[in-house]
Amino acid sequence: MSGALQRAKQWGWLGAVAAAVLLAVFAVARSQPKARPAADEVRLLTADAALGQAMRTGDRAAVRRFLSLQFTFIDGGGKIHQRRDVLADLKGMAATPAGDAKVRNYGLLSVVSGHRTEVTGREVFFVDIWVRQKRAWRALLMQDVVLAAAETPPAAPTSAAETHATPYECKNPCQAIPYRVRSAAEQDILNTYQAIVRAIAAHDPAEWEKRVADQFVLYGSGHAPVSKTARLDSIDREKEAGRAETIGEVGAMRLSVYGDAAAMIASEAAPGNAGAPYRATRVFVRSNGQWLMALSAHTDVE
Repeated sequence: MSGALQRAKQWGWLGAVAAAVLLAVFAVARSQPKARPAADEVRLLTADAALGQAMRTGDRAAVRRFLSLQFTFIDGGGKIHQRRDVLADLKGMAATPAGDAKVRNYGLLSVVSGHRTEVTGREVFFVDIWVRQKRAWRALLMQDVVLAAAETPPAAPTSAAETHATPYECKNPCQAIPYRVRSAAEQDILNTYQAIVRAIAAHDPAEWEKRVADQFVLYGSGHAPVSKTARLDSIDREKEAGRAETIGEVGAMRLSVYGDAAAMIASEAAPGNAGAPYRATRVFVRSNGQWLMALSAHTDVE
């Protein structure tokens, strides 16, 4: 009988401990901040719409609060407008409200995209990049791309990769990029980008695929959007046709890293100015320790 009582006491003590642990776990879980993706999505859509409205009404003070000090606007004609240029001519750069804006959140960096109409009357696809700075979302980049009509068959923008009948040696950016690296993260991102362009030049879809996120889309002036699968198919087609695919050379670049996401903004042109120069914006995200390209938007300079 005494042995049974002893065992009962032990089991009772273990049960009390287990109950205490469960209560502690629930208490900690309730004390932790709730997941914010949905809340951040609402905040970003609201901020993006408010920024557009402030530009249309010429509210310089409001626009100034929304813009990062590093803010850049690339219009549908490929012209670059710095922060001071935008603040000096708000209504001249304002676009109509977007009715189909959506958000992709990468932590400290998010992308708002959709369609709107420029002051010129052209309908454009826009990529607005927002970043967390001092506990607030601020616009780092606004870029417009004049896409092809919806019925146009998807194709890789030739501004990003011109095809030639004879091979060529890809030096910039495959071997070197005119950019001064400031951190280990920047170096890792550049290594990923160079691996991507080398894979394109070598017609190696397997190597390209390893460094590109599944949600990847390529947007380019005069072309329909190109998904990851479609881009892989185009690399295969160029290989089967025996055509060399050249890569746009980087003239200038700016790289901004925010936690596990980064924005690369560059001015590029086909070797020998064989095609129109263009502005390229690429978003990279880190997944399982590996940087992947998640988006690429190219606007031809008119």
